[in-house]
Amino acid sequence: MTLALFLQNLINALQWGSFYALIALGYSMVYGVLLLINFAHGDIFMVGAYFAFFISAFLLGTLAMKLPWALSPEMIFFLTLFLTMALTAAVGVTIERVAYRPLRRRGVNRLYVVITALMVGLILENGNLALLGASRKNFPELIPKTIYHWGDTTFTNLKVIVIAATLLVFLFLQIVVRRTKWGLAMRAISYDRVAVPLMGIPVDTVIVVTFALGSSLAALAGVLFALSYPVLEPYMGALIGWKAFIAAVVGGIGDIRGAFVGGFLLGFVEIFAATFFPSTYRDLIGFGILMIILTFRPTGLFGLARRTKV
Repeated sequence: MTLALFLQNLINALQWGSFYALIALGYSMVYGVLLLINFAHGDIFMVGAYFAFFISAFLLGTLAMKLPWALSPEMIFFLTLFLTMALTAAVGVTIERVAYRPLRRRGVNRLYVVITALMVGLILENGNLALLGASRKNFPELIPKTIYHWGDTTFTNLKVIVIAATLLVFLFLQIVVRRTKWGLAMRAISYDRVAVPLMGIPVDTVIVVTFALGSSLAALAGVLFALSYPVLEPYMGALIGWKAFIAAVVGGIGDIRGAFVGGFLLGFVEIFAATFFPSTYRDLIGFGILMIILTFRPTGLFGLARRTKV
């Protein structure tokens, strides 16, 4: 492999791993607080992409025709991103309030909660299919594309934005979880949910904030993914959501660092596997390597075994 080909694949792997990392961070945040695997998270990613499509279409079309001044591409992008993250966060909070909270308060077996999460994902997918049809949507180009050349390696400004956004989100979450009272409350709930209310911590409020934050990260990933691969369809979040979940497990689900590293690890494995082998072997090789990692590290790279006192 030449140096130029290696650098090209490296940039592609960083971009692809960024999508996995952003979604995996949402999985880990919810699991870290509730010990709940929110299997609908990949479909929340899809919902965010569709929200961004309709918001950007409105800003570029109906609203732009009524305004006395023209909206710049940067303003449209940031408005689309902000509104998409806010609406998707509201969807995540609604799902927690309607689907998960009643089960949590009744203390039902976690298996039923997992089945409910799968059901919510199917409702989002098939609801989208019923409302909007099976036709694919072409996402508009909100960011003018700029191509950079570094020797024989080429990359776009969008790749840089995706990678930089993921790094900033990771640093932001590290600060929130490690340095703020909300992060302390999240960690306390994950450690002992029964004792936390006795200390005056509003458990439901912390859980709502966690779902809102995780869903907004899925929305960010949806917007960036739609800009990079501008074709939307109702089942676009299923496969990437499952892969992001696997990445979170490999990194150590419930740990922010593990989700971040696991997402990039899966991205690197897939891109470089497709470089040396036929692309049809990409998933086989990627999952095989991840299975080997879990064989030697069953709790993931950063995960710790949870012990239950009897």
